[in-house]
Amino acid sequence: MADAAFGFNTPFDAQIAYLRAKLALPTERWGEIAAAAHDRAFVVAGAAKADLVADLQAAMVQRATDGLGLEAFRRDFRDIVAKHGWTGWTGEGSAEGEAWRTRVIYKTNMATSYAAGRRQQMLEPGYVRLRPFWRYLHSDTVMHPREHHLAWHGLTLHHDHPFFKTHFAPNGIGCECRIVAVSRREGEASARAGLGEPPEGWDKIDPKTGAPVGIGKGFDHAPGAASGWPLQRFVDDKLLALDAPIGAAMWRELRPVLAAERLQQWQAMVADTASAMRAGGATVQVHTVAPETVQALAGRGVALENAGVWMRDTELLHAIRDTKTERGSALPVEVWRELPRLLEAAEPYLDTRDEALIYAIDLGERWGKLVVRVNRNMKGRFNGVRANLVSNFVQTGGLVEPSNIAEGSQYVRLAQKKG
Repeated sequence: MADAAFGFNTPFDAQIAYLRAKLALPTERWGEIAAAAHDRAFVVAGAAKADLVADLQAAMVQRATDGLGLEAFRRDFRDIVAKHGWTGWTGEGSAEGEAWRTRVIYKTNMATSYAAGRRQQMLEPGYVRLRPFWRYLHSDTVMHPREHHLAWHGLTLHHDHPFFKTHFAPNGIGCECRIVAVSRREGEASARAGLGEPPEGWDKIDPKTGAPVGIGKGFDHAPGAASGWPLQRFVDDKLLALDAPIGAAMWRELRPVLAAERLQQWQAMVADTASAMRAGGATVQVHTVAPETVQALAGRGVALENAGVWMRDTELLHAIRDTKTERGSALPVEVWRELPRLLEAAEPYLDTRDEALIYAIDLGERWGKLVVRVNRNMKGRFNGVRANLVSNFVQTGGLVEPSNIAEGSQYVRLAQKKG
């Protein structure tokens, strides 16, 4: 019956498109990525293998398409678990546990994807002209209403009110609240009835969840609002917040999903910089230090603050200019364009004289040499926001003879696992 409340068993093109467009993201815990990142990533808590997550996503898309409901998804779930040998998942070992877990996965994904589809429709210009106000509705079928959700029932605000950036239902696991669009006349009538302003303290943050009071952890965003954002943006933020060993391990896990997006983001900056021949402070994450390299650096007394490797368009512009004036020693533009891919296969070294991380790229007779300054506090524009960040930054690059790096005592080769 709850399915009917959300229209779960009726194919809905916008909902299906939202589910299908997500990237299957392996992760140990559902909360490992920012709440809004769930618009771009399909995750299931504890599912740490990409092919496992991809099969679960495909099952969810299929059930949204054919409308066969929860029991059909439960059969899918059992088949997928058996196929991949997935063990240790929460709820495993009992019929009740499996029923609870499959219900949470199914209901949460169906509710949020349906909400994302409805929100997309409600923001279409023609629809906004007819129904510019949104109303919060609490489901009267819920046996144990949540106090805050019940208090928001009937609240009617203009569609661009900040309330709906964090309180667009569903607002927690099992939440059956919904948002509907209403006319200006209905919105004004609600205001006269005392339902035109959110209650005092609506945006107060609960320290236990990091979300506004009454909102479940990870639900403090409007479903679909971040669908156009690159997932790499969320991963960049996460890598900055994580200790280097953890961030390095996370990237290795996510690389099959995100490598193409990282390359695309980087190549866009290369193209913009080469075309304009000026720098505006744009900064892109071009690499993540491998776990073995992080460990090897720490063993030599160089503890990275985090595992990210960035490059600003300021330094990139100097490098591109060098290709025009110093043809004998400058890295070709095509090497800079493919830098994220090339760095994955590069050999890492420690420059013992000034504690720089060096990457050697085999280009045939000569090597490309990238100098990365570690733990630097640099100013730049990160994902459009100007800030100072402490991380690792590519400073220069050039062509050298292999003997320049491989021989002598200045450069010490660091272990790095390939693949």
